[in-house]
Amino acid sequence: MKNYIINLSGSKKLAMVGLILGLVAVLLGNPYDNTFAKVNVKALSVESIRDSEIINVKELAGWIIEGRVDYRLVDLRDEEAYKEYFIPTAVNIPTSKLLESNLMRNQKILLYCEDNIKAAQGWFILKANNYKGVYILNGGVDSWKDEILFPNISANASPEEKAEFDKMVEVSEFFGGSPQVGETEGEKEIKMPKIEMPAAIPMNTGGGKPKREGC
Repeated sequence: MKNYIINLSGSKKLAMVGLILGLVAVLLGNPYDNTFAKVNVKALSVESIRDSEIINVKELAGWIIEGRVDYRLVDLRDEEAYKEYFIPTAVNIPTSKLLESNLMRNQKILLYCEDNIKAAQGWFILKANNYKGVYILNGGVDSWKDEILFPNISANASPEEKAEFDKMVEVSEFFGGSPQVGETEGEKEIKMPKIEMPAAIPMNTGGGKPKREGC
């Protein structure tokens, strides 16, 4: 088992840690409101985050630019962090509130947080409750800032790197970012773009689980 963990890729190691944290959260429940999630132990025994369920930030940027509406982007951070900055089109549902939301079990749900571990915890909780199409955004909001909003290129970059950077300049500017050339002094040149708040996603207040749609 030890050798198996060592041979895992970086993303899979994070996923495994996230699953462990998710299991702890599910079993212990929410310490603030004494609620517990019901776990399908048999189903979870064969569950793990696959590479195909990890979406990179450039792919997400493409979806947003294309105007795709076949997925729900969910920010798992607290409300304060969300209001400071969030990825366009994302709604804010903290991890502890996932099962109270009206997210549909048959829709494509993309989760992100500061990092993969916390996103994986949200993935685990939804999967434990029979949500089918759950994904995590690789690197979370930090990767979004580094790769989409403020892509950086060194002054002595190769022609291939410059060509790729030129593509990212257009993407960065689309999202209100500012591409960086060479080293920047701290973060004084970096100012987060303002994002219009989306409509709040309704919560399930009827006392039961959200209705299951489709198969």
